[in-house]
Amino acid sequence: MRVVKQIVIELPEQFKKQLLLWAQQFEEVVWLDSNSKTNSDTQTYGSYDAILAVDAITCIKTDWYNAFEKLEEYRKITNDWLFGYLSYDLKNDLENLTSTNHDQLHFPDLCFFQPKKIFLFRGRTLEVQYLNFVQEEIEVDVEAIKNTIRGFPAENYASKVEIKARTSEAAYLEKVKKMLEHIHKGDVYEANLCQEFYAENTAIYPLDIFEKLNIISKVPFAAFLRLETRFLLSASPERYIKKQGNKVISQPIKGTMRRSKDAVEDKKLAATLCNDPKERTENIMITDLVRNDLSRTANKGSVKVEELCQLYSFLQVHQLISTITSQVSKETEPVEILRTTFPMGSMTGAPKISAMQIIESLEDVKRGLYSGAVGYFTPEGDFDFNVVIRSILYNAAEKYVSFSVGSAITAQSIPKKEYEECLLKAKAMREVLS
Repeated sequence: MRVVKQIVIELPEQFKKQLLLWAQQFEEVVWLDSNSKTNSDTQTYGSYDAILAVDAITCIKTDWYNAFEKLEEYRKITNDWLFGYLSYDLKNDLENLTSTNHDQLHFPDLCFFQPKKIFLFRGRTLEVQYLNFVQEEIEVDVEAIKNTIRGFPAENYASKVEIKARTSEAAYLEKVKKMLEHIHKGDVYEANLCQEFYAENTAIYPLDIFEKLNIISKVPFAAFLRLETRFLLSASPERYIKKQGNKVISQPIKGTMRRSKDAVEDKKLAATLCNDPKERTENIMITDLVRNDLSRTANKGSVKVEELCQLYSFLQVHQLISTITSQVSKETEPVEILRTTFPMGSMTGAPKISAMQIIESLEDVKRGLYSGAVGYFTPEGDFDFNVVIRSILYNAAEKYVSFSVGSAITAQSIPKKEYEECLLKAKAMREVLS
């Protein structure tokens, strides 16, 4: 059971910064930030401005084998808030697939924890939910947060990270050509092809990097995750899936265009994206795939496309986003909705299984948490998860920093342009690291 207390915060933005800094003392941290002031138009289905969960009392870590079954069992046993992630390689639990590519990050395939302490923001109202046995710490913690000030990190961190490409430009172009051969043979209609950028023997201060990334991106699904020595610093603009009562919402992104500081040019770039046949085709294919995925748990006739190829503009890029919804019965298990829609179509392709097989054969790195999802379950069985893109992954124990980017390949793809799209998506991560 939890004790719930509501507190009015006079300076919520300042308090949020202090709260995240205060949270660094814990080994289990999930911070989810909607950046609501700059993304109000993308938050039709937003529940909170920001959420912090810290300090695990129970936890589940597992590889892909029977992972969804174990997660559902854990959710039922705890009957509480759970925070954590699903890695892309849980695909192996769903289909006859493998993940044998190079991996230096070594994140568990699935990890969720039940936090002792939760902070939920809505405007100036902070709702604190502590487990009963730590309820006496609420006032002490709130006072400590208000008095938290930034100091200098005890360790020496790299001021500039030397980033290397796992896949050369020539190799990536060749992989796109091979993917096009699969498309022309009819093996797949569309597939998301990714590549990794990395740095070895490098120590970074994760909070500092995350704050810089969030400042220059201001996206609605930003996330900071720490699980012992493993970190995710995410500036994701994309929702994977949300359950709110009997309604399920998925919002895939397909279609990307750079921004311009010149207002006239920026408007032209946005119009070009909206009218680009290739970009719209990408989005419509994945929208159809998501419709099919949601139909596996939906009440008959309840799947709807609320938005198709809608333009959303963020600080770094313009994007096309579609919103697909469904209704589910009260008897539908929350984890079953995840199991029947994962991995998300925007990071795989269509048909999904064939796309995942080809992706595995062409990519150089195991995706792991990249292309996965970070989020939470409520005690009532609702949930909300982002798509782990535009994100930096860091294994502090191994001093390994990584970020990956990808592009959707269709029959209309021009290899050079796909590579340039990858570089555009990598811009924010590269900027904050160097």
